[in-house]
Amino acid sequence: MPNSQTANVRLTMAGAVRGARSLGPISLFVIPFGIAFGAAAIERGVTPDQSIVMSLSVFSAAAQFAALDFWEGPLPTISLLLTVFAVGTRLILMGATLAPWLNRLSRPKRLLALSVLSDVNFADSYDAFRRDDRDVGRLVGGGLALCICWALGTAIGVIAGASLGNLERFGIDVVMVAFFAAIAVGQWEGLQDLLPSAVAATVAVLGLTLLPPGWNIVLAAIAGGIAGLLWHGR
Repeated sequence: MPNSQTANVRLTMAGAVRGARSLGPISLFVIPFGIAFGAAAIERGVTPDQSIVMSLSVFSAAAQFAALDFWEGPLPTISLLLTVFAVGTRLILMGATLAPWLNRLSRPKRLLALSVLSDVNFADSYDAFRRDDRDVGRLVGGGLALCICWALGTAIGVIAGASLGNLERFGIDVVMVAFFAAIAVGQWEGLQDLLPSAVAATVAVLGLTLLPPGWNIVLAAIAGGIAGLLWHGR
C-alpha cells in the first residue's frame, strides 16, 4: 500500500516544466564541463558526431571522460564497459532510493525518468519528493535541462573547445559542490544524521585517492547506510 509520501504519484508536463525551471540556472553551469569533454574527445580521435551522440545517449560526464582513456584502436570493449559500469554504479543506489515513487508509474514512464537520471536532478527531486511533490515530471524536466546543456556544451567543445583554454580558472567547478552542499544541509534532520553523514563523508574523501573513480561514492553510500542502521537500531 502506498504511504503518504508515495500516494498519487504521477508524471505530468507541468511537473517537467517545474523541474526544468528548478534546475535551469544550475544546468547552465554544466555547459563548461561539456565543452571540456568535447575538446578532450576530439583530441582522443572521437568524431564530432560521435561526441555529441555519446553525450545525448550516455549522459554521464564521469563515465564519458573515463571512456576516453580507452579510446584507441583496437578498442578494448570489455575493459571500457566494465569501467563505465563501475563509474555508473552510483546510479543503482539512486534508482533504489527513488523506487518508492518511480514504481508507482508504468514501465515506459519509469524508463523515461531513469534515462535522464543524474546526480543533480536526483538530489533536487528526492528532496522535493520527501516533502510534498508527487510529480515525477520534476525529475524528467530537470534531467532534460541538464542533458540539453551537456550536449550543447559538447557541441561547443568539439568546435571551439581548444581555443577556450582551461575553464576551471573561472571557478565554475565550485558551483556543483555548492549546490549539493545546500541540498545536504536542507535534508539535515538533527543529531541522528551526524554519525551516518560523518561515516559517509570520511569514506568518500579517503576513497578519492584509494579507489577507482566513482567507487568512493558507492562505498560511502553503503557505509553511511550501514552506520545509519546501527545508529538507529533498525
